[in-house]
Formats: sequence, structure tokens, C-alpha cells
Amino acid sequence: MVFDPNVVLQALLKENGLTPVTKKGGELKPNEVQLVIMAPSDMVPALAAKQIAGYIVAEPFNAAAEALGVGKVLRFTGDVWKDHACCVVFMQERDLNERPEWSQKVVDAMVKAQLWTRDNRAETAALLSKDGENKYTPHAKAVLEKVLAPAETDVEAYVKSGAIKNADWRERRIDFQPYPFPSYTEELVKRLKETAIEGDNRFLAELDPATAARELVDDRFVRKAVEAAGGLKAFGLADSWTRSEIVSA
Repeated sequence: MVFDPNVVLQALLKENGLTPVTKKGGELKPNEVQLVIMAPSDMVPALAAKQIAGYIVAEPFNAAAEALGVGKVLRFTGDVWKDHACCVVFMQERDLNERPEWSQKVVDAMVKAQLWTRDNRAETAALLSKDGENKYTPHAKAVLEKVLAPAETDVEAYVKSGAIKNADWRERRIDFQPYPFPSYTEELVKRLKETAIEGDNRFLAELDPATAARELVDDRFVRKAVEAAGGLKAFGLADSWTRSEIVSA
């Protein structure tokens, strides 16, 4: 989800007395941070070339910068917004309404894959790496292992450096859970209203968070898939379809 990292980043900047801006050209004030949109694959080389001072992105591009020695993690987004949805899966509304049986099978497969990955992290890293038989990603096995199956000493080092401030949350560097909690979408919409976004975003002022959550999220299929896979507890979650969002910048 494109907006999630932007929301978290801007919350962190503001918490530390900095002002995020998206203006084109001109001098920056001492407390301003210029934000630019960039493809994840371009971030690591741009950081190495000192074209940018830092970036926020989904894994494994953070781990890649660490492995190459060109960057370090200042803070994990999951340590700011507990169990936030870094990435989500979208389906066409037409498919959901006109091909419900097909849609259910697609969602079932996604849920099963997430559950398997949670229980087979090191194997997943090997499977997805460029060293694997199918070369699903361009990333080295060691980079993916750092994300999916990190050593306990990694966590200790991040706590010491301040990259992890909420160690009691026991957040994984990357995790998988299939249920789109309505409270997450509601909180995201609330925070988007206070986030600097390029383009015409006047519609956000009139957008009701609860209404947006109801209209954007269709959980009919995923509920069935989760129940068939062993319920929410199989994914390390409380046995409830509701939760309260916790954000601690």
C-alpha cells in the first residue's frame, strides 16, 4: 500500500521536529525534509551514490542496503505502527461479485501460502532467492534470510541502536497475516488527512474513515479462508475480527 510508509515516515519526521515537503525546487528550510517518489529498485543505488539521504520501503530493500554496507535501519515501520499492513492484495470487485467461487479459491491459495511461509521462513528465503532454482527474485539468499529468518542477535542490535523501541511488541521484520482489519483502514484514512500528499487530495477532507473501510474492504472470502486454515490463532492473532490500532512514533 503506497500510503502506509508515507504516513509512518511523516509521523516520525514530525515527532522529531522536522517538516516533510514535496515542493519542486527551491531552497529547503533547516527543518524541512524533501520527499520524492522513487521505485524500490532505484533506492539502494541512489543511497549508495548519495543522491538521497535515506528511504522508506518494504523489505528486502532495506536489508539489501545493509548487506552492501551503504545504509542502516533507523527505525522499523512495524515498531511505529503495530502490525501495520505494509503490503496488501487487491482483487477486482467485478471478479468478487461475478466469479465468487474462483475468487474464493484465489483467496484460499493466498491464505495457505501465508500460513506455510510463517512456518517455513528459511526455506522461503531459499525458494525466493536468486540462488534458488526458479530465481523468483533478484535478491541473494542471505538478504532474504535477514528479513525472513533473522538471527536473534539482529534484534538485540536493533534494540541497542534504537531502530526497535517497542521490543515488547515482538514484531517480526516481515510477517504474514491475511485479515484486513477495518480499524487499520479507518486509522489510515484519519492519518492521510494530516499527511502531505502530491496532487489533488481535497476529497480526503470529506472522507469518513469508517465509510471508507466499509466500502474498500470486502472480507467475505478471507474470513472463510482463515477459518478453513485454522482461524486467526493459526496466524498468531487474537481470536477476534476486531482490534485497536497502536501507533507509537
